Amino acid sequence: MTKTRLLAALIMAPVAIAAILLLSTPWIVALAAVVFLAGLWEWFELAEIEDTLARTVLLVAHLALMVAIVWASRSTSGYSYVLFQLASVIGVVWWLLALLWLRHYDFASNHESWARFFKLAAGALAIIPAWCALAWIHAGEPNGHVWLFTALAIVWAADSAAYFAGRHFGGTLFKGRKLAPRVSPNKTIEGLAGGVVAGVLVGIGGSLLAGASGAQVPLVALVALAATLASVVGDLYESLLKRHAGVKDSGHLIPGHGGILDRIDGVVAALPVFALGKAMFGF
Repeated sequence: MTKTRLLAALIMAPVAIAAILLLSTPWIVALAAVVFLAGLWEWFELAEIEDTLARTVLLVAHLALMVAIVWASRSTSGYSYVLFQLASVIGVVWWLLALLWLRHYDFASNHESWARFFKLAAGALAIIPAWCALAWIHAGEPNGHVWLFTALAIVWAADSAAYFAGRHFGGTLFKGRKLAPRVSPNKTIEGLAGGVVAGVLVGIGGSLLAGASGAQVPLVALVALAATLASVVGDLYESLLKRHAGVKDSGHLIPGHGGILDRIDGVVAALPVFALGKAMFGF
C-alpha cells in the first residue's frame, strides 16, 4: 500500500505544483473548483444522499454559489476579494465549531433527515470557504502563487510526516496514547507531533521563498502551526463522517489514497486558517 501511495503521489504532486506556480488566478480557481466539487460529491455520499439526481442538484447549487461569488466580486478595476475574505473567516469559525462536533462524536450519527441536513451544511461550510481562501491567497501580491504552494505544502508535509512518524514511533514516546481513538484509531500523538514539526518547518521554508523577512519568520511559524492543527481537525472530521457512514474511504478514484475527499480533507480546513493568519500578520 505504501508503494501505491507513493506512486500516486509522485504522479499527482508535479501536476498540482505546476498548476499552482504557472497558472493565473482565474485558471487555478476554476481548476480548484473542479477538485473541490468532486470532493463535495463524495461528501454528499458520506452524508447518505444516495439518489444521484439529488446529489447532482446539490452540486449544481454549490457551483452556482461559487459562480455568484465570482460574479459579485467583479469591478471596473478588476476583482474585489472582500467576499472571498468573508467566506474564509466563516470557514475558520466553522472549523472551530467542528471541534465541538468531534468532542460529541454521536451527534448526527443516525440516519435521519435532520442528521443529513447538518452534514450537508458542514460540507458547504468546509468546501466553499476553502475554495475562497485558495483564491484569496493565490491572488495576493507579491508571490501569491508561492504562498499558496506554501499553504498546501504545509498540509502535504504534515500528513506525510504524521503517517511515517505514527508508523515508526507510534506507541513508543507517549505510551501508546491515541489521538482520537473513537474517530480515527490509527492516529497517534507521535504522528501528530511529527506532522506539526514538518508543517512548521515547511511553512518557514516556503515563506522565505515567498519573500518573508527574518522578522516575519516567527509569525509564519505560528500560522503554519495553526494551519497544521486545522488540517488535523479536517482529517478527523472526515474520519468521523466515514465512521458514521460505515465506510473506510470516501471513494476509490485515487489508488492507495481513496477518494478525492480523502486527499483534500486537511487542505479544506487549513486554507482558511492560513489565509486569515497571513492577512492578520501582513506577510
